[in-house]
Amino acid sequence: MRLFRKIRRKLLLSGKIRNYLIYALGEILLIVIGVLIAWKINDLNELRKNRIVELKIYQSLNEELNSNLVLLDASIINYTETTQNIENTIDLLMHQQLSQLTASEKRNVVNVNYKPTKLHYGAINSVNTTNKFEFIQSDMLKDLIAAYPNELDNFESQETKIENIVIGRLQPAIEKHVSLIDMLTKREFRINCLDSYTTESNYMELLKSRAYQNSLVDWLLQSEIQLTNAINLRDKTKTMAYQLSKAL
Repeated sequence: MRLFRKIRRKLLLSGKIRNYLIYALGEILLIVIGVLIAWKINDLNELRKNRIVELKIYQSLNEELNSNLVLLDASIINYTETTQNIENTIDLLMHQQLSQLTASEKRNVVNVNYKPTKLHYGAINSVNTTNKFEFIQSDMLKDLIAAYPNELDNFESQETKIENIVIGRLQPAIEKHVSLIDMLTKREFRINCLDSYTTESNYMELLKSRAYQNSLVDWLLQSEIQLTNAINLRDKTKTMAYQLSKAL
């Protein structure tokens, strides 16, 4: 700065106004260039910091989505088996002499085997409800991330509907006609010692019960819907996980 002041003073004293003006313009230009360089460096630093945040967001989302993929694969297997078991029980109602049920068939009738699927949504909700969404550069990822919570809500809502059928309607219908002691094994209790203290189960009345039949059919229909939901959600989760892996 001292050097610049000496040059300006020398030009002023020399009376060469034109040279002074040219120098002043050059000095202003140097200042402008310096400001632009500083601004660019600051901008690059901000981009670097934003990229670091963006990658952390992608990593947390990727971990959550991969966990959901494992859960959805298990859910698809579970609902496939569930629908098949329910269909077998309904077929039993329609074609089997109810008074001739085998021990295996009796177990299938009372075996609810309900396994709810609890998907993870902490990371995805955090992105959608905070300023983290602003750090995502890909428009495709923004659309997928914004739509994903609705897909999770639909899946969870259907899970709740099935849980209400099984816990609130089907199990009470079973317990009304069948003693839960029948579901125990001799390894757990001495069943023969309990026979005199328990009410005899009536599988015929259970299978003829409208409450049981309606609950069973409703469970089948809602499970088929959830099986489709699980397959579709798995495909969408895979698509998002693929896009995230490309961005990482």
